[in-house]
Amino acid sequence: MTTGKINVQTENIFPIIKKFLYSDHEIFLRELVANAVDATGKIKTLTSIGENKTDLGNLAVEVILDKENKTLTIRDRGLGMTSEEVEKYINQIAFSGAEEFVNKYKDQTEGNLIGKFGLGFYSGFMVSDKVEIYSRSFKSTEHEAIRWTCDGSPDYTMTNDSKEGRGTDIILHINEESNEFLEEARIKTLLDKYCSFLPVEIKFNDELINNTAPAWVKKPSELSHDDYLAFYKELYPMAEDPLFYIHLNVDFPFNLTGILYFPKLKKNLEVQKNKIQLYCRQVFVTDSVEGIVPEFLTLLHGVIDSPDIPLNVSRSYLQSDSNVKKISNHILKKVSDKLEELFKENRTDFEAKWDDIGVFIKYGMLSEEKFYDRAKSFCLLKNTDAKYFTFDEYKLVVEPNQTDKDNKVVYTYTSNLDEQYSFVEGAKNKGYDVLQMDGVIDSHFVNFLEHKLENISFTRVDSDTSDNLIKKDEKRPVVLSEEEQKTIKEIAEIAVEKEKYFVQLEGLSETDAPAMITRPEFMRRMKEMAATGGGYEFMSGMGEQFNLIINANHPMMKRVLNTEAAEEKQKIIRQVIDLAMLSQGLLKGEALNGFIRRSVELI
Repeated sequence: MTTGKINVQTENIFPIIKKFLYSDHEIFLRELVANAVDATGKIKTLTSIGENKTDLGNLAVEVILDKENKTLTIRDRGLGMTSEEVEKYINQIAFSGAEEFVNKYKDQTEGNLIGKFGLGFYSGFMVSDKVEIYSRSFKSTEHEAIRWTCDGSPDYTMTNDSKEGRGTDIILHINEESNEFLEEARIKTLLDKYCSFLPVEIKFNDELINNTAPAWVKKPSELSHDDYLAFYKELYPMAEDPLFYIHLNVDFPFNLTGILYFPKLKKNLEVQKNKIQLYCRQVFVTDSVEGIVPEFLTLLHGVIDSPDIPLNVSRSYLQSDSNVKKISNHILKKVSDKLEELFKENRTDFEAKWDDIGVFIKYGMLSEEKFYDRAKSFCLLKNTDAKYFTFDEYKLVVEPNQTDKDNKVVYTYTSNLDEQYSFVEGAKNKGYDVLQMDGVIDSHFVNFLEHKLENISFTRVDSDTSDNLIKKDEKRPVVLSEEEQKTIKEIAEIAVEKEKYFVQLEGLSETDAPAMITRPEFMRRMKEMAATGGGYEFMSGMGEQFNLIINANHPMMKRVLNTEAAEEKQKIIRQVIDLAMLSQGLLKGEALNGFIRRSVELI
């Protein structure tokens, strides 16, 4: 029997491992199963080059739960370890078994091999009072099996053992604080999360856990459309079919494989995030990939796998690593290329998908300058007649009729077709085309485009009367005298809250409504930006402001002036204003009840 102290720089290594090395204790199972898979991969490599003469046999990694004895065992039939190797790879924490193995056989193996002995192995102490290793090497028979035991202090014991058969058993004696890991359902959940696509069979209670050859490790030429959809269902069993997908396969200047799917976003950004799963050689790492892919691409679903990203990812690492930045740029380019290809090859189909992918493309253009440069050729604007235009196409369509007196082209739009229907109709009656900008980020996108598109401005249809949406040189005369206008304005101001409504008279057409309520464009945009976190939060508590436009040319105004009783004048104006408020959804509660009662009296 051999006893000794683990060769570490400080005797506080175990508290550090337990509390600080891994932020989530459940990671221990991923680390130990990954090590077992690594050892299995190594024996396969050594067999293929003639260095292992033993029979490979069944190479499945087993996870064995013994609730009665409070143990969890990870068993492999990989290359195993001699006592010298245990001394080097377990007792000397600084060394890495995988690193030395790869350096020795790098010319004969296909890529690097994941998994490290040392700290990965020691993650088991986060949940254990004692850890045992039973291991027998594949090497010549004079090497006996070994048993290594440690109780979480730097002291260990190592003895010969009678274990038969090549491979290693890691036995964790689960501590009281970690009893959750003695529950079958908990272990099954962790194996499903971290081990679903490992390249070696993983068994728990004789049940196969994983798919050893997921779609992303295959060549695109080997997969059909149905294969891609089947894999999507494997990842997201309850999800609708994706719109389309991109297969990533890069081996220079970095290694990257994966499949990204475009889901139906349904105008909702937040619930879709954290759907891309990051793997390192088929070992699950995280589904928080903000540092690896551009922010807007986190709306996609799917898998990316790269050995150039380590298992234990930190945010500071992601922000500084050059390989991560290259991967991010490559994914952005592939997504841009795919969207451009879809647009050019089948524009009709692209337009049919626009309501689902439009929010994604707009979000990307807002957040990534490189993506904007690519996407501006295939980003579409949709009008209220459900027709689609590129930026260049739309300007040519509206420029003749929607250029204002300052020679700026004005794009009119609605953010809610039903609520702003009368304003939309008014604009269309003037011959204006109206865009639908009713998406979750369109208030930001409108401001963004005004800065990006030369000599363009946007005006929402309810920001002014149809005559004034686009400022022209001509102005319709007012038929009322200045004194009559003053009288009408004074009566109207009595009927509304002065701090909320600004009353003004304009000379509109006799066929226009007698009054309408508009929302000042600038103030409304600032409040919308504040509501969606656009940097104007100081405005979020301010009350909404409205313009009350009285049509001075409507016959109703003459009727008011010709009515002698002040109370009747007030009643007519009140009814006119309530109609305008009703059309904007602003008439509620007591005011709505009063309008209904007054309407019955007038009838």
